[in-house]
Amino acid sequence: MYGYFKGIVAEKGLDYCVLDVHDIGYVIKLSPQTISLLPSIGEEIKLYTYTVVREDDLSLFGFLTRDDLSMFELLISVNGIGPKGGQAILSVMSADEVRFAILAGDYKQIAKAPGIGGKTAQKVILELKDKISVKDALGVVSKEIAATPAMEQALQVKEATEALVALGYGATEAAGAVSKVPDKETLTTEQILKNALKYLF
Repeated sequence: MYGYFKGIVAEKGLDYCVLDVHDIGYVIKLSPQTISLLPSIGEEIKLYTYTVVREDDLSLFGFLTRDDLSMFELLISVNGIGPKGGQAILSVMSADEVRFAILAGDYKQIAKAPGIGGKTAQKVILELKDKISVKDALGVVSKEIAATPAMEQALQVKEATEALVALGYGATEAAGAVSKVPDKETLTTEQILKNALKYLF
């Protein structure tokens, strides 16, 4: 129904924001991760949206990039994953990390999302593994928004994975090794690469 909204952040909640678009306030549901990346109240932002229409509900789910929205749409195509589940996964993983986890069969990483158990995470991998390509997982990090710590971390993960591929490892094998590295958000690309190599011997 709506592709995106561009407006002023009027209010922030724990799981939503109110976006003022030409004096109309739209309540848009967001993950905690997305909320943490929003600009200050009074500043402008563009949010890509997915509209959920039910008999007793009309909700907007928002995302900072089109890539996140596309991954959300993939996730909710899985039987048993609703909009809240899709957003929960993207609250603990970037779109690229979800792709890496699916390619590597790392259901435990997906199961870290609130409300997502092991069986549901395995179902995500089973139903989406043929819809995710290695090219997608190694794609260029979106430049639709200004660089943020989360975006920088996604870029470092991408660079470390590409470095392993350049060293002769298979793309899926490389993605799996990188996904196992703990505390990636605190590491440089070189440190992620060094730690990932430990899982390849």
